[in-house]
Amino acid sequence: MKKKNKLQEFIEPSDLTQIQEKYLSEFFQIWSKPEKAKEVLATDRRFSSNDWATAGLYSSFAATYLLNAKTLSDLTEKMSLEDDQRQKMNFFLDNFMSTMSPANFMATNPEVQKKFFQSKGKSMASGLENFLSDIGKGKISQTDEAAFEVGTNLAVTEGAVVFENSIFQLIQYKNKFSEVKQTPILFVPPCINKYYILDLTESNSLVNFALENKNQVFLVSWKNINDPECTLTWDDYVETGVITAIDKVREISNVEKINTLGFCIGGTLLSCAAGVIEKQKRDIINSITLMASLLEFSDPGILKIFIDDSSISMRESSIGQKGVMPGSELASTFSFLRPDDLIWNYYVSNYLKGEKPVPFDLLYWNGDSANLPGPFYCWYLKNFYLKDRLKKPNNLSVCGKKIDLQGVTCPIYAMGAKEDHIVPCKSAFTSASLFGGRIRFVLGASGHIAGCINSASKNKRSYWINNDYDTIAALKFSDWTKNTKEIKGSWWIDWDQWLSKNNGKLIPRQKKYGNKNNKVIEKAPGRYVREVAKRF
Repeated sequence: MKKKNKLQEFIEPSDLTQIQEKYLSEFFQIWSKPEKAKEVLATDRRFSSNDWATAGLYSSFAATYLLNAKTLSDLTEKMSLEDDQRQKMNFFLDNFMSTMSPANFMATNPEVQKKFFQSKGKSMASGLENFLSDIGKGKISQTDEAAFEVGTNLAVTEGAVVFENSIFQLIQYKNKFSEVKQTPILFVPPCINKYYILDLTESNSLVNFALENKNQVFLVSWKNINDPECTLTWDDYVETGVITAIDKVREISNVEKINTLGFCIGGTLLSCAAGVIEKQKRDIINSITLMASLLEFSDPGILKIFIDDSSISMRESSIGQKGVMPGSELASTFSFLRPDDLIWNYYVSNYLKGEKPVPFDLLYWNGDSANLPGPFYCWYLKNFYLKDRLKKPNNLSVCGKKIDLQGVTCPIYAMGAKEDHIVPCKSAFTSASLFGGRIRFVLGASGHIAGCINSASKNKRSYWINNDYDTIAALKFSDWTKNTKEIKGSWWIDWDQWLSKNNGKLIPRQKKYGNKNNKVIEKAPGRYVREVAKRF
């Protein structure tokens, strides 16, 4: 009996034969028919220009590269692997193939060669200059950073810092109307980035959108962690961070209950705070909005491949008690999730072609990283990504309270993004269903950032709703998706309509920031958001 080779131990021989036959057929077509190579290249934007299509040998070489990448992907899909093994293999294969792209090398990139000769070598000199500049920054430039300044053309919504401690500053925004809705809303952004993802340019600001709809808006601006804060824990962020902010907003606004919104890990922190507050038997949260937030981690997306017992043990031994998780390292990890778009695209344009990146507010924010305290970061990975403890009633202890999200019965609005690779939309759905109140779920188009930050004034993309269900409690995602209705434009419109039912009557606006116990410290956006992450 013929002994199986190593590959045949993981894949059925019939599947392997089919993939091999298909590969050979397409390989010979690429090298014998120029139109076939052009057809293959047109499927990938890296090779979509006419320079590639008319490059003869380069065209066939690049088309073969794409065929090789597709064949490796087909092999992986047919292999007998566990889901996590397949995910890891796909990740490393994707990054390897992205690195080996002919577009990444001057010798095999006709676009780069053309620019070199047309510029008489100036493109190479400019590329070297860009490279040396980025070496000093410690990262690949993705946008023209000189085009933006926080407080000048980003995070410019008028407001004031009315409270601060070692973890956050509380910003109160200036109301735009003489009458405002009675119940204020507190925004809790992710602490792994700067808050101004929620307040980019005026036309691309969720903060400004909420103010334009007569809401009283407050926001948490997390501190960039350095040595003095390197022992802060998850409990500190929940109690001294979110819960303190909630109480300050209640005090300043003179109300018993407030609306809240959490984005990404900000939603995880907010949900833990809500669980603690429920155990304290305080009825102070009027509603919760969750933007692409993970609470249920059985399917946490591609980030799961970086997390296992050994990796967490290594982190705990180095920064688990005291230390800093550099924001630059987190940013690099996220970039490697989309290497073609966030790494090699800029490598080719910046260094091989010698081009300057164009201004783009989202990418400027993406590169403005924030450091996290080591104990906070390690506890988060271990208890959520590894052990998935929040979904189990009374299994996770936060601030001395064993929390159960079923006990949180205020109205919940949750959104997920259809193409989100950080918080898969199904996981955003199942996360929201952990609560005990009435839960509305909306599915936005695009990914983790562009799907969430979808300006209503620009009216782009679309979102999906299902009004057959007035709550998603005890509902499967597959059932919810059966009868969805697509609506053109931004999900912010739907959210505002929902929030209007939960933020009270109109009252005269507050004429001054803060109150006698919480006086203005400085104008928004404040010092904390301007602090550049220290490199460790």
